[in-house]
Amino acid sequence: MKQIPMLIAASLVITGAQAQSFTLNGTVEGLSKGFAYLNYSNNKGDHKTDSAAIQNGRFTFTGQLDGPTVGHFSLENPKFMSYDADYATLFIEPAKMSLTAKKGALRNVKLTGSRPQNDMAVLEARRKSVNDQLMPLSDEYNKLNNAYIEARRAKKDSATLAGMIHQLDEVKEKMDPYYEQIDAIDKKFIDEHPASFVSVYLLRFRIGNMQLREAETAWKKMPPALQQTGFGKEIKKELDGLRGGSPGSVAHVFTKQDINGQTLSLSDYKGKYVLIDFWASWCGPCRKGNPHLKKLYAQYKDKGFEIIGISDDDGKPEAWKKAVEQDGIGIWKHVLRGLDMKKREKNEPNPEDISDYYGIHSLPTKILIGPDGMIVGRYGGGGEDDDAMDKKLAEVFGKM
Repeated sequence: MKQIPMLIAASLVITGAQAQSFTLNGTVEGLSKGFAYLNYSNNKGDHKTDSAAIQNGRFTFTGQLDGPTVGHFSLENPKFMSYDADYATLFIEPAKMSLTAKKGALRNVKLTGSRPQNDMAVLEARRKSVNDQLMPLSDEYNKLNNAYIEARRAKKDSATLAGMIHQLDEVKEKMDPYYEQIDAIDKKFIDEHPASFVSVYLLRFRIGNMQLREAETAWKKMPPALQQTGFGKEIKKELDGLRGGSPGSVAHVFTKQDINGQTLSLSDYKGKYVLIDFWASWCGPCRKGNPHLKKLYAQYKDKGFEIIGISDDDGKPEAWKKAVEQDGIGIWKHVLRGLDMKKREKNEPNPEDISDYYGIHSLPTKILIGPDGMIVGRYGGGGEDDDAMDKKLAEVFGKM
């Protein structure tokens, strides 16, 4: 890869949490009047949505920031934006910045005067060749997904919906190799530039799929000032969860009502190897992996092996039960994760959301617990692959 010059923000220092002023002057081509909107938050987690009147295609935002942050710029009121709205993600900081945009193509805005935005431009240059190949597939996926949403609204029959999901899965499989390449590019950027705010931003959304040692290394390399940003604090929380769900940690003992209305506790399985399968009825890769899990269960169940499925279907328990029946996986135990979305939206704690205790942020993820209650394997998000899981099971049961 072509050598990229050292980033200006590699020596970025955030001066405490004292608020400083920023100014964002902008122009919009194709819009002489109206309103522009800027949504952002500070390191304390306080969110703000500001609006600025557009006059002769020009506008100005002013405000206070306690350090660099991520903002979203749009020409639509965020309260009424649709899921496919036109908007731009910006890296803003306490400084005088300038923005140029074109109505209908806000994702191509140009922001100057922001060091983190300069860093992001360097990263985007590294991603470009991969993104150019990914974009046609992404457009195809979005088109199919929109059609699927409309089909559901029209209450199309299950066979039609299943066929559309199959098409989506096929496109997603074609996209996955490109996402893996982007993931590698981002991780290299984080490793090379630990003092860039962009690295904090990237790590916040990458950590759920990183192995514990890799995540801890990236975290420790970051300056304390960046660790204290809003994203930094979220990373620390995610890291604690990942640590609790990785090999070497004591497995969190949960108690839930299972799919048949019976009380199930992890403590009841002490002395056995238990594979906790985090999945969902709507997760294509999870469903595709069920035949393999059935094979493993048949192979090892008489040797002290159990599986507990933990589903992310709290909002649609009927879909959960239907998927268990369709896939023939009622041969092992099943519970819901315990997510109360109303409480989550209000930032209120759930009584016992099992996924939080194990640092689960992508599906499928499987956790292997030993007879002594210690975690001995993690497979999927933040862990090894299924081949490693198969080898581990063959190893532990081969000794028995």
